[in-house]
Amino acid sequence: MSYLGVGVSPGTVPVYHSTNLKALDRRVRIVELVLRCVILGLGLLAAVLVGTDTQVKEIFSIQKKAKFTDMKALVFLVIANALVAGYSFIQGLRCVVSMVKGSILFSKPLAWVIFSGDQVMAYMTVAAVAAAAQSAVIAKLGQPELQWIKICNMYGKFCNQVGEGIASALVVSISMVVLSCISAFSLFRLYGGSNTNKSAGW
Repeated sequence: MSYLGVGVSPGTVPVYHSTNLKALDRRVRIVELVLRCVILGLGLLAAVLVGTDTQVKEIFSIQKKAKFTDMKALVFLVIANALVAGYSFIQGLRCVVSMVKGSILFSKPLAWVIFSGDQVMAYMTVAAVAAAAQSAVIAKLGQPELQWIKICNMYGKFCNQVGEGIASALVVSISMVVLSCISAFSLFRLYGGSNTNKSAGW
């Protein structure tokens, strides 16, 4: 079966060449690709900043070394950002191939896979940033009620670099949330009727 010369199979949406794509589709494509590149770059940056951060301090003739593995929240942050960077690299390649070809068959199952992956990554990055930020606040301000000292008073360089990593991770998590909204839009418009399906360009 064909529709205006485009092959169609059950559960598959016909997609037209880039010259026939609506302006909205092109803009959404570009935004998605830019966001995935931002996530890739900043995700790697956050993982590297936190993962390579160390500082040695001598306390009463004993050397103490601060590293990210001392805080489980920072380990989670590094793993989450490394995973989301790899995921964004794969999805970014998909976006580039789609834009170069200008015409693909975008199935609903594939749309569900992308939507689900984006949702998982968004939740994971938000959780990682929240956990790391809470640990950073305790390290910066201490917890007098529990007699926890202000770690950053001793390991200033370590804390500053972790702060830079958390800031990068925060941008990653916000970008991932926006991407999850875009993938939701791309998925649910496939169920919006024939007129919507004709303009699908993913």
